[in-house]
Amino acid sequence: MALTLTLTGPRLALAATAAVLAIGAPTAYAALDSEDTAPRTQATAARGKPFVETRLFFGTERPDGGPAVTDKQFMKFIDTEVTPGFSDGLTIQQGRGQWKDSNGKIERERSYELILLYPTAEAKKRDVLIEEIRSDYEKKFKQDSVGRLDDRARVDF
Repeated sequence: MALTLTLTGPRLALAATAAVLAIGAPTAYAALDSEDTAPRTQATAARGKPFVETRLFFGTERPDGGPAVTDKQFMKFIDTEVTPGFSDGLTIQQGRGQWKDSNGKIERERSYELILLYPTAEAKKRDVLIEEIRSDYEKKFKQDSVGRLDDRARVDF
């Protein structure tokens, strides 16, 4: 004698969801594996060379209430302080951001994101330049800080 189980309505939806999760979860977790530990095949071969991606976040409002940094001032800063050390290329994006300043006030401001890519072999040398950029901007435009994010990347031009 065969037992037949009929699923309808909510039970059918629940069973279908469970099946999708059971089948899809191993694939999803495998995709999250670190690139250093995941096995490579011809289809998933790494492209490009190992680089560091550094993103710097520049605010434009001044905690002391002074005038905001203008586009012209920011681009002059890029030309004089950033380009000499990163003449191979860089990317600038404009944005809007917010953060709590040193006085405890939420600042909503126009901002810039600077994206720098450089070979991992140059990381120590470039780190010094990046920290100088951050310090120079903070001093020149009386900023509390310049945010920094570093990540590994594989880059191919």
